[in-house]
Amino acid sequence: MAAASAHAFEGAQSDVVAFLASGKAFDCRPEQIKTHAARIFLAGDRAWKLKRAVRYPYLDFSTLEQRHAILAAELALNRRTAPHLYVGLAPVVRTADGELHIGGAGEPLEWLLEMRRFPQQSLFSELAEHRALGEDRMIRLTDQIVGFHQSAEWLRSNDGADRIRAVIAGNRDSLARYPQILPSPNCKRLIDRQLHLLARYADLLDARAQAGRIRHCHGDLHLGNIVLIDGEPTLFDCLEFDSQLATIDVLYDLAFLLMDLWERDLHAQANLVMNRYLDRSAEDENGIALIPLLMSIRATIRAHVCAATAANGDDHSAGIAKAYLDLAAALLADLPVALIALGGLSGTGKSTIARALAAKVGASPGARIIRTDIIRKRLAGVSPETRLARATYTRAASHAAYTAALTLARQGLSAGCSIIVDAVFAEAQDRAAVRSLAAATGAHWLGLWLEAPLAKRLERIRTRSRDASDADVAVARQQKSPAADQLLGWHRVNATGPIPHVAEDIGELIQGVLR
Repeated sequence: MAAASAHAFEGAQSDVVAFLASGKAFDCRPEQIKTHAARIFLAGDRAWKLKRAVRYPYLDFSTLEQRHAILAAELALNRRTAPHLYVGLAPVVRTADGELHIGGAGEPLEWLLEMRRFPQQSLFSELAEHRALGEDRMIRLTDQIVGFHQSAEWLRSNDGADRIRAVIAGNRDSLARYPQILPSPNCKRLIDRQLHLLARYADLLDARAQAGRIRHCHGDLHLGNIVLIDGEPTLFDCLEFDSQLATIDVLYDLAFLLMDLWERDLHAQANLVMNRYLDRSAEDENGIALIPLLMSIRATIRAHVCAATAANGDDHSAGIAKAYLDLAAALLADLPVALIALGGLSGTGKSTIARALAAKVGASPGARIIRTDIIRKRLAGVSPETRLARATYTRAASHAAYTAALTLARQGLSAGCSIIVDAVFAEAQDRAAVRSLAAATGAHWLGLWLEAPLAKRLERIRTRSRDASDADVAVARQQKSPAADQLLGWHRVNATGPIPHVAEDIGELIQGVLR
């Protein structure tokens, strides 16, 4: 957001800014952070946000009444996800003796948003820099997002495609302002490609709007607006100044996070977030085909925002803008569609290997992993890690799980998404059905049967934690592997060694199939 595009009215705030910067309000000189629309004063265990008196094409904070209203909205909206961070509003007043104070009697000269302060190193953007976004943190984060989206105010409408079309049109106009930074031919190819995909998915976007998948979301869901508080990922600093801009398809909200992870080369984390989100939100399975397009649109926005910064004299931002433009195009690359079946008895490492491989297969952010253990829990109406009674594991329940898994796989493949099906596949009919699906959809096929000695399988099962599988040691002891002549057309893989090594070998095999 270019500073040059703003009309400033900040002269009226000069006394308040000088008062806050002096430290008189805090008994210490505060640290300051200045953004295009706010000043933040950090003092002790508090952060105080002052909205700058500015007017941009997309927001107007030029009057005290507007700044008060938007701070009140920011407080209310962010308390949806971070009630412990957002304390309240406080006026800056001039008392009878002419002194300024935070709170107290007197006519408000300005309004502040009071927040509890947190260590900067707890931001997910900082954790990402230090490669500290492990699997457990990303699962917890995704579960927070799913819960937030489920409870968010929703809008039933018919204009899902029109909303995305408006974003693309706005991006086209913004890109065109910076031809010296963002080459016009590249921009045109990108926008044309996005519009082509939008036309393909218009009915899907409208159907999702009609089904209530447009909600008042976070709107600015990148790693810099997520913080680890007491071990829990916390969303904060949502888009507060325009409810229309934040009332979007939930997958468009998620796409900002996916794009941010992908841009930082945290591909495995992006793929994990996508898969966990869809595992927990069955209503969004039909939207998997939209994710590359929505990620590309998010990268396009970053491209022209960085170009605007570069146009104001920040030469470093020009290179970043070009990189985001390239990323936006790369996210829409046509890649081979694959169906990979990972079979094997419990404890052979199927699920761990699936997660290690998925980000490297298919369109961004990688393959959809369809795991029968999770499908079984979905059909039972419970969360993935909820244990089911042994009595529920009937032949009929198993058949239902495999049927549902292959239905989802067919849906994803038909939408051009690569699929990894993670299941035991001990029964011949299940192996035949998944292979037939590859032939029916024209997907590249690879069946992998993982093998490991019983002792190794039992060792892995005993060390499992927070996993969707209910197979215990007793179940593993009872399982029998198909005979070698029943595995024709499947690659038998020795999975005895360290899982990362096994995954690396399988990755090479997959690349050979996809060439």
